[in-house]
Amino acid sequence: MNATPTQRDFALDPEDNARLANLCGPFDEHLRQLELRLGVEIDHRGNLFRVIGDEAAAHTGEQVLRTLYAATEQEALTGARIHLHLSEAGIDAAVEEAAAGTQDVVIKVKRGVIKGRGPNQARYLHAIATHDINFGVGPAGTGKTYLAVASAVEALEANRVQRVLLVRPAVEAGEKLGFLPGDLSQKVDPYLRPLYDALYEMLGFEKVAKLIERNVIEIAPLAYMRGRTLNDAYVILDEAQNTTVEQMKMFLTRIGFGSVAVITGDVSQVDLPRHVRSGLRHAIEVLRGVEGISFTFFTARDVVRHPLVAKIVRAYEAFEQAAPAAATRPAESARHAD
Repeated sequence: MNATPTQRDFALDPEDNARLANLCGPFDEHLRQLELRLGVEIDHRGNLFRVIGDEAAAHTGEQVLRTLYAATEQEALTGARIHLHLSEAGIDAAVEEAAAGTQDVVIKVKRGVIKGRGPNQARYLHAIATHDINFGVGPAGTGKTYLAVASAVEALEANRVQRVLLVRPAVEAGEKLGFLPGDLSQKVDPYLRPLYDALYEMLGFEKVAKLIERNVIEIAPLAYMRGRTLNDAYVILDEAQNTTVEQMKMFLTRIGFGSVAVITGDVSQVDLPRHVRSGLRHAIEVLRGVEGISFTFFTARDVVRHPLVAKIVRAYEAFEQAAPAAATRPAESARHAD
């Protein structure tokens, strides 16, 4: 059950229209950035501000606004400067403490309203709304990719980001497809089909096609990400279990100011050669304690597809757990026979 939201009303003095415009940014962009980072709602009229959220987050929001308003006396605020102010103030730790009681995140797109089904999906959406880098790890059918695309569409339509990048490693699922004809986009399209399906459902085929044509939605094979810095972008890396350790590190270090990255994958379905370690598995071990990075782990209980999908996932999990024990039995029987 969520905590009752707290409302904090305060004034930023001295009242100065130029400084207030500097604080809020064009079309209140800076306030929207703070809302996403802190998980609160910010309203204002002139120098009178109201912050709504759970008690800890609302208190943090007021302190951040006061600090940033003081900074406007000497500097022009930008999205990058606000990001640095928040990092220096240790805001991520405060957000982590407040996360448990935050209200459910509801995503509004033109095709309807999307919200988490069950507590794990709700936590996942909240994490995406309050962190710059997010990992969604779990079996097929848990909604991790669909919700990531929904969050990207909402951010794009609200002008919080300028573009959406769909990234996926080009690894065949256990079969060699050989040479694929066409240009780069056509070669990679088959690997990105689940992302396209979600986009078509939320935006419609024609609009998606136009956004791709204008490079507002960009298809980027993981191998082509090296050397880029992605600012004001929403980046989704799907099927991340098929990245190598080096590829995952390369991808994570592409993230720039004003960007959000969501990395999704299923560590039980790795299609890499046996001797190659999954970059997703490695990232889970290395980054679990890093502030500002969220991890949401899904299980068969979170599957929202056909009921049989959850049963299939559980059956495979049970078989894989029993397999190591079964492998030792013939050897033990042979020793007894001797």
